[in-house]
Amino acid sequence: MFEDIEIRGLGVIEEARLPLGPGFTAVTGETGAGKTMVVTALGLLLGGRASANVVRKGADRARIEGHVLVDAESRFAEFVDEAGGEGEGFEDAEGRERSAVVLARQIAGNGRSRAWLGGQSVPAGSLGEAGEMLVAIHGQSEQLRLTQEGAQRDALDQFGGEAARDALTVLAERYERVAELRAEHERLRAGAEDREAEREHLRALIDAVEAVNPEPGEDDSLLRRIERLSNREQLRADIGGAHMLLAGEEVPGGTLRDRVREVRASVDRGHRSDASLDLAVESAADLEYAIDELAENLASYLADLDTEGVGELEALDERLAAIEGLKRDYGKDLVELLEEYEEAGRRLLELTGEDTRLPRLTEEVAEAEAELEAAASALTEVRERSAAQLEVEATEELRALAMPNARLVVRVEQDETIRRHGRDRIELLLEPHPGSDPAPLRAGASGGELSRVMLALEVVLAGANPVPTLVFDEVDAGVGGAAALEIGARLQRLARSSQVIVVTHLAQVAAFADHHVRIEKSTASGVTSSAIRELDEEGRIEEMTRLLSGLVDSESGRAHAQELLRRASDAAASVAR
Repeated sequence: MFEDIEIRGLGVIEEARLPLGPGFTAVTGETGAGKTMVVTALGLLLGGRASANVVRKGADRARIEGHVLVDAESRFAEFVDEAGGEGEGFEDAEGRERSAVVLARQIAGNGRSRAWLGGQSVPAGSLGEAGEMLVAIHGQSEQLRLTQEGAQRDALDQFGGEAARDALTVLAERYERVAELRAEHERLRAGAEDREAEREHLRALIDAVEAVNPEPGEDDSLLRRIERLSNREQLRADIGGAHMLLAGEEVPGGTLRDRVREVRASVDRGHRSDASLDLAVESAADLEYAIDELAENLASYLADLDTEGVGELEALDERLAAIEGLKRDYGKDLVELLEEYEEAGRRLLELTGEDTRLPRLTEEVAEAEAELEAAASALTEVRERSAAQLEVEATEELRALAMPNARLVVRVEQDETIRRHGRDRIELLLEPHPGSDPAPLRAGASGGELSRVMLALEVVLAGANPVPTLVFDEVDAGVGGAAALEIGARLQRLARSSQVIVVTHLAQVAAFADHHVRIEKSTASGVTSSAIRELDEEGRIEEMTRLLSGLVDSESGRAHAQELLRRASDAAASVAR
């Protein structure tokens, strides 16, 4: 539960502390004093959407800080620990391990916000997740939402508890599975013609490449071979001339080989007279060997040139023309073409697999749809059981809220189409008295009746899915007299199991509170400010008098206020006994 909430720079509130405690806390005040700022502060503290508009004029930021007491082993305490935050542990009077945790939210004047959980900076969304474990806020907007089918369905599923949650989880999983399979089936079915066209293109490519069967780099090697054969005569003249100079038989003045041998012989003779010519001797020998080796190579080349390529050039030209035609047809060089050929084979296997996949996929879709149908039927069964029980419990609550002859009807009907939330259409109807036709809440309930229906539902839902703190923002709108007293009494009974915070303008409701705080407005130098004051017994009588008569000093109003407080106290005591 919340111990207190500190508010700074929020709307009309400059700085205030909202004291809270166990049981029922009533929040009252004049119109425009800032009662709604209390709910706004709670909403922001629990991850609500931030806006620069909430920052008080003249302030650079708004800050809300809440101090919460929870069981040390609660899911909320685990969540704080997982988020990196810390709580202050202690042992309460009953020996239970407890934890005190601070939640904080800050909104700058530019609208940017920051959030903290247990002293750790966290995203605002984390405060929202934490808030779902702590607080349920109900206001007039919730009443309006309750007239919508989606909200009514959510209420029924919430009442259904774990069984409904499990059924919804199974349904959602199977719904997603069916959607995925149907999408894949449609893709394969719609792409059948495209796949056939792609197959024809790939087969044509494979056939064309395999008909030529080129090797990587073959076009370049063919060009080099054709160039050699085409220039054979010139090569014979050039290489033959070089060989003649090196080692020809009839060269005037002797061949280059003869002259190099003379050079070597001269160096050898010099070496016999001067041993320092070792290097020259070695170089002369190397030169002779190099001349001999080059001459042999050129002779071998000339011999091959005389025998190779007879009838080959025409075949080479035809082979190169075939490869160049293939490259031209597909607009790619040989490397790219061979890569595409390899990919074409793999892609053909994929396309064949997709075709064989389609019949199997049709069966999978049918099986998944049958499973979805079963899940939807199971959810319908859970909802129908929950609807019958919700009717009974909510109707009992309505009778306790001064609607003794009313009955809540929860209608569950099925559509043919299954959606993510099932195939059921849920509608809440109110039968105001026996014999009347149940009418939808959006059409058949007055403001006061709608307030009591919502409160009845919240009481029932709180029992099915309890949270430590319940906040009601003027849920008594449109209600007065005996009905308001019954609402106050019911909120007081609800506060025995949960912390209840009620923003109200009715003395009949506030009379049942265990704690009463007043939002007070003041104006100085043209600036309006609000403060929060916890009321003692006398202050409470004065506020109740104001709520009843509009006049703090009204004697009759004061007497009425004292009587209301006494009766509320007696009623609470009798229930406690």
